[in-house]
Parts: sequence; structure tokens; C-alpha cells
Amino acid sequence: MALRSPIVPSARALVLLALLAPLAVVIAATAPGAWLAAPIAAVGLIVLTVIDGLFAPRLLDLKLHCPSDIEVGQPARVSVHAELAAGTGRGTPQAAMGFDPRLGEGGVSTFPLAAGPVPGIWAGETQIVPNRRGTGTLDELWLRWPGPLGLAHRQAQRRLDRPVRVWPDLTPVRSPTLQAFLRDAQFGLIARRIRGEGTQFEALSEYQPGMDRRRIDWKASARHTRLYGRENEAERDNQIVFAFDCGQAMCEPVDGLPRIDRAVSAALTAAYVALKGGDRVALFGFADKPELLTPFALDTRAFHRLQQAAASLDYVPREPNFTLALATLTAKLKRRSLIVLFSDFADPTSAELMVESVERLTRHHLVIFVTMEDRELADLTEAEPIRLRDLATAVAADGLARQRALVLQRLRRLGVDVIEAPWQAIGYRLIDRYLAAKRAEAIG
Repeated sequence: MALRSPIVPSARALVLLALLAPLAVVIAATAPGAWLAAPIAAVGLIVLTVIDGLFAPRLLDLKLHCPSDIEVGQPARVSVHAELAAGTGRGTPQAAMGFDPRLGEGGVSTFPLAAGPVPGIWAGETQIVPNRRGTGTLDELWLRWPGPLGLAHRQAQRRLDRPVRVWPDLTPVRSPTLQAFLRDAQFGLIARRIRGEGTQFEALSEYQPGMDRRRIDWKASARHTRLYGRENEAERDNQIVFAFDCGQAMCEPVDGLPRIDRAVSAALTAAYVALKGGDRVALFGFADKPELLTPFALDTRAFHRLQQAAASLDYVPREPNFTLALATLTAKLKRRSLIVLFSDFADPTSAELMVESVERLTRHHLVIFVTMEDRELADLTEAEPIRLRDLATAVAADGLARQRALVLQRLRRLGVDVIEAPWQAIGYRLIDRYLAAKRAEAIG
């Protein structure tokens, strides 16, 4: 059954109609008796446009295909298939799609359709790149195709209202580099007890040439009159909490995505490694008040729950309350844990409150503070000044950079492990710091 498709004039028809106005003026000035020629030509053009639209093919079917789940910052393919009845229309059909701005910049995408191997079937595709987590909607789909003379178009509109869920970006988790690391690592893809490293005693074994002499248990060797070495087990079942500042500074974009989304991606990558290593992982989100605290995930089978919880972290355009948030987190934790805090700061006042709260946190827990390098601030500082305004901007940026470095230095003096790196590197650097803390058994 043909779908409703009204006739609309093309740009070519409108241009020709507009050119008739000055032509009518010229005819009226040079030959007043022939002034009716211009209106007649205009009416004829309108009739010809309607006839052209009537000869355009009818639309029989229109379908759109889009995944219902996509990841923030990653392109997703959207395809459109149209079936047109046999007709004399020529030219390429054009499709346009309107959607929630969180699914792509501008909220609209226009693309052409190409003829398929089957006559009358046209297909085309576009890409949407979501810039925020949450649920967006594909709102409407338009299609128009020209008549044989190109003076008119048929146009069809379809209401979609199709929800699309935007999840955190898990590209680093699926990367071949990380998967190869997990296969080669001691805790690997198969759960097993890790012997040979760590400080937790596991068993005694007879000393063999080449073993580390520091592992010899002299008391046991004296009792058995033979040399015995200690086999230690690496620390497991640690508690890891990834805490996210969802406030105003973390909502600012870095390379097209909010900082909080970059942080979530890095945290989930490290969380996947921690779960593989036998540790327990929870997520904590806060802004002006605590927003989220998940139960501890015990193994990789619960990783999807962490992903769902991370997808629900909201963007809060308000200043974070570090005092309330970190005090709440401390009250919830019953044993020493590794707390990874993702945050940023823009002014000394908020930074001072953050440092005071983190200092109280370090009394009972191991803390890693993760922040992304402010490349824009560095570019302003290093830019060659051309005008006096550029010089003033560079001085102000340098002052902010010095304040930032001072805050990070204060955190280091408190015993906080600080990671300041480009957003592409924070995930892997965090994994390195986590594994170093695990080897040193500094968590439990």
C-alpha cells in the first residue's frame, strides 16, 4: 500500500518562479499590451510542477534500522530502506533524520539513498555519534524524491519515537592489548590461586636450586633437617571503590566528550582487570550530594551491573560537595579499601575543600586521585602572544596551571597516588598503579 506523500516544489521550480517577477516588469515596461504573458507563464509553471509531482513514483514502504544500544563516543550505523513503485522519476532520493541531541551534534542527519540490486529498492546509511550517556530517541524520518523534470518532489514523513540507550564506552575493555594482557597475566582468564608472589603464606615446599634464598624458612628447615622455602599467595579479595565527581567541572568536554564519560570508561577498564584478579569492585557517584553507591561486584559475571550503574551516573551542573560525599563513603566502608577518585577542580576554594576531605579519607584507606591533563590550559600558556590580550590570557592560564600543580603536590604529600595524564592514557596508568598496590599488598 502506498504511503501518503504530498507534492512540494523543488528549489529549481522556486528559482524559475522568482525569475518571472523581473521578467514581468520588463514586459510591462517595453510592451504593456503583453503584460499577461508573465502571469500565464507563472500559472503554466505551477501546473507543470504539479504534473511533475504526480508522475513521481509512489512510496510503498519505508524502514529504518538502528541498534537499540550504543556506546558514548562510538559511531553507530543507521540505515534506511525505501521501496518506490515503478515510475518515471529520476534523481536520487534524500533522507533526513531528526533525533535527540545526545545522540549526535545538531540533532539531525541528512544523507542520500542509492539504488539497490532490486529495481525500486533504495538504501542509504548514516552514522550517529552519541555525546552523552542515557536514553535518547530517534524522533522523525523524512524522505523526498524528485519527479521526472526535477520541478517537484514527493515527500514522506514517518514518526519514529524509537528509544536508543547510550552506554559507557567499553572499547578499552575489548581492546586486543588488554585481552592479551589478561591472558598473559598471572590471574589470567581462569580463576586460580596465585603462588610465588605476595606475602600471604600459602605452603612450604622443598628448596630447589635457583629459588630465591630469601624465601627459605630457616625454622622449618631446622626442624626437618632439609631446606624448605615458603610459598606465598598474592593478595586477593581487596575492596576497590571507583568514586566519580559528577559535578560541574567533570561535565566540561575534553575532545568532544564530557570528562565524566572519559573517567567512566577508564574506571570500567580497571574494574574489569580488578574483577579478573579476584578483587571486589563498587562504584560511587556524587555531586552536591551522594548519587550512587553500588554493592560490591565479586566477579566478572557481575560486570554488566557495574556497566548499568555507570550508565545511570548523571551530569550535574553544580559544584560537588566533597565533605558530604567522602564522609558518606567512609561511613559505608567497613574495612580498608582502595578508593580511586576521579575529579577535577577549577578554583582554589573548591580544591581546598577537596584536599581536606581526601586527607580524612587517607587515614583509613589507600587513595588514588585521577585527573585529566588540561591540554587547553597548556596551549594557552605556551601560545606565542601576538596581541596584549594574548599575553594577559597566557599569564592567567599560567597562574591557573601553577595553582593546579600546587594542589596535586599537596595531595602527594598526604600520601595520595596522583595520576595526571591525557584521557587516552588514564585507564592503563590506573591499571599499572592498581597492580603495583596489589603486589605491595598496600590495600588490605
